Amino acid sequence: MLKIVADNKIPFLKGALEPYASVQYLPGAEINNDVLKDADALITRTRTKCNQETLGGSTVKIITSATIGFDHIDTRWCDHNGIRWTNAPGCNSGSVKQYVAAVLALLAKEKGCQLKGKSIAVVGVGNVGSKVSAMAKALGMTVYEVDPPRARVEKNKEFYTLNKIIGKADIITFHTPLTKEGEDKTYHLCDAFLLSKMKKDAIVINSSRGEVVDGNALKLVLQNNQIGDAVLDVWEKEPAIDAELLDKVWIGTPHIAGYSQDGKAKGTQMSVQAISRFFSLGIDDWQAKGMPQPDQSIFTINCKGLSDEAIIAKAILHTYPLKRDDADLRNEISGFEYLRGAYPVRREFQAYTLELTNGNTAIQDTLQKLGFSKVEIK
Repeated sequence: MLKIVADNKIPFLKGALEPYASVQYLPGAEINNDVLKDADALITRTRTKCNQETLGGSTVKIITSATIGFDHIDTRWCDHNGIRWTNAPGCNSGSVKQYVAAVLALLAKEKGCQLKGKSIAVVGVGNVGSKVSAMAKALGMTVYEVDPPRARVEKNKEFYTLNKIIGKADIITFHTPLTKEGEDKTYHLCDAFLLSKMKKDAIVINSSRGEVVDGNALKLVLQNNQIGDAVLDVWEKEPAIDAELLDKVWIGTPHIAGYSQDGKAKGTQMSVQAISRFFSLGIDDWQAKGMPQPDQSIFTINCKGLSDEAIIAKAILHTYPLKRDDADLRNEISGFEYLRGAYPVRREFQAYTLELTNGNTAIQDTLQKLGFSKVEIK
């Protein structure tokens, strides 16, 4: 029988592979070379470093990561040593879109920002960035898409260079992988130089990888009021994050932008299907079961006297009260990992039914473009 080692924080996984394998569930930090020496497969998250130290001399044949990122995997070493690896690209794209949408909703609600007509630079237009871009366009924002690798290939699509539009964008949101070398290096992509070129009231959002933003440089410009605000979901040196930087950002969360139940289920699904294909288990179409329903899945909004942006903000923040996650992290910064492991149920827009009293078809159409598939006018 196959032996599979799996991170015990991967949801919906238990029971999926037990008919075909012996599955050992462990905290990510406890998965080491001793545990893996006689394993056939590893199902992991970002907290397990998949490198020679962890895998050297083991019998592991495949690693599946139930996450969009794969910088925790030494891909070069794995390829050289015949270990297949997969990640789950796009699994959390809807969840990160929801996170950025909640930031924009709070800008409208708390800071009186009129989103329509504002400009946003989406840096990295892959699975996640594409959805963020479409969401921003649905809100009537001017979108600058920045993606050098795509720009080199897709000559007929308009992309912008970061240096040319950085002084124009009201909001800059990062959705790149972490790469430390090459012409598309993203390590400290947002550095002191880039920050110095931003508008004085610009908002920086990073929900990609912590090292994409130079934390010390960001801390300095916030301290000197050189930009408007910053929203960080990812941090350098996680989980030991910079308390001074947390104190200076407008919103700080513990790397949970992609943590909707929908995103987690997709990541697990992609991992199980990859294991099935590799070992010919016959469950290539496996789907996660037992998805919890959200509280108040039917939400009524009285649109009378409300602007369209106020209606949209109400809808978004009902699905995701982002300030809750910010408050939890500020209340106990040392609980970074606990907050991730014990993250409450969050469902994406499509899990909700919106009932609009005194609404109209125009706002209904906008909400549907944002991803609320069930919008009824009462």
